[in-house]
Amino acid sequence: MSISSPLDSNDVAPSPSRSRRSWDPVVKVTHWSIVTTILANALITEEGSGAHIWVGYALAAILALRLLWGLIGPAEARLSAFPPSPRRALAHLRDIRTGRKEVHRSHNPLGALMVYAIWSMLGVIIASGIVMAGPPSTAFLNPAEQSGAVTGQAVAGHGDHDDDERDEGAEGEDSVWEEVHETAVNLLYILIALHIAGVVFETRRSGREILLAMLPGRA
Repeated sequence: MSISSPLDSNDVAPSPSRSRRSWDPVVKVTHWSIVTTILANALITEEGSGAHIWVGYALAAILALRLLWGLIGPAEARLSAFPPSPRRALAHLRDIRTGRKEVHRSHNPLGALMVYAIWSMLGVIIASGIVMAGPPSTAFLNPAEQSGAVTGQAVAGHGDHDDDERDEGAEGEDSVWEEVHETAVNLLYILIALHIAGVVFETRRSGREILLAMLPGRA
């Protein structure tokens, strides 16, 4: 996810043909796959359902692939090409204010901060979701099976005061993780809105086809 398109490693204006360069296929696939999983869990799946959890695990795998590609992929896709730098982001804001346009080989400094913010929020969402879902052996049980498992545990520990206290502690911990999960999701939606606004703004400011560079099939 970005608000600038990849270019050469030099910070100089490229030729017109080079300015239309597209992101590599792995970046495109992971970008749109992340978009798809977010939309699926926001609009289609039911929270806490098996499908919701499956999509969450898929999101974790996709994000892991993108981070791995950030270590071994082409130059413009690597994490080293767009390190998070508040200082450079402030300098980029000054460039925007003065009308100065600089070519960046990957994400511009503001875009880099947005990328890392979105990835970090996805990490919190994934981690809290996994904690709430439990180990993979029980994560995909349907609600009836989960209820039966909980009931069986309760019957086995009936009359045990220590077990009751542990159950109450577990419920309290679950509510904390649920709150973390929901807060992170809401913050992610805000970041996505800012990301889209940044893409529109940077496209109008620079005149470059930022969104088209991420579309599949574009060479």
